[in-house]
Amino acid sequence: MSEHSGGCLCGDLRYKVMGNPAIGAVCHCRYCQLRTGSAFGTLAYFKDENVKITAGKGKEYSFTSESGTQWETVFCDTCATTVFIKLEVRAGLTGVTAGTLDPPTFWFELDREAFTRSKAHFVGDILAKDTHETIAYYDPKIEEPKRRKGG
Repeated sequence: MSEHSGGCLCGDLRYKVMGNPAIGAVCHCRYCQLRTGSAFGTLAYFKDENVKITAGKGKEYSFTSESGTQWETVFCDTCATTVFIKLEVRAGLTGVTAGTLDPPTFWFELDREAFTRSKAHFVGDILAKDTHETIAYYDPKIEEPKRRKGG
C-alpha cells in the first residue's frame, strides 16, 4: 500500500495517508471558497483508518451547512492551515486538503468536480470523471446570509 505524507505550512501538524483516496474532488461551493480563501477546494478523501496524524494536534471548527449537515474542519493551531475536512455525509472518510500533501502533491485522479454553479469565471476546464452543478445530497433547508450563498 502506498504511503504519502503531508502537513501544514509551519510543519507543526504532520500526517500520513495510506493507499489511494476513495474520492478525489474539486469543489467550488461557497464553504470551500471561504475556508480556502480561494476559488475552490481540492480534497482527497481517505478511509478514516488510513489517515494518521504523526506530529502535532489539530484544532476543530464545526458548522452546519444550508442542507442541515455537519462539517468539521481541522486546522493547525499555529499557522491556521486547514488540513482535514470531516463531512457528516461522508461518514468514515477524512478529506485531506490536497495542497497540504508533500510533493508530488496532486498525484491522484479527480473523480468529481462539484458546485460548478459557483465556479469562478477565470477557472478553466478541470479534468474530472464527473461534473455537477451542485452535489447529490444538496438540499437547502437553512436560510444563509447572502455572503455564504453559492452562485
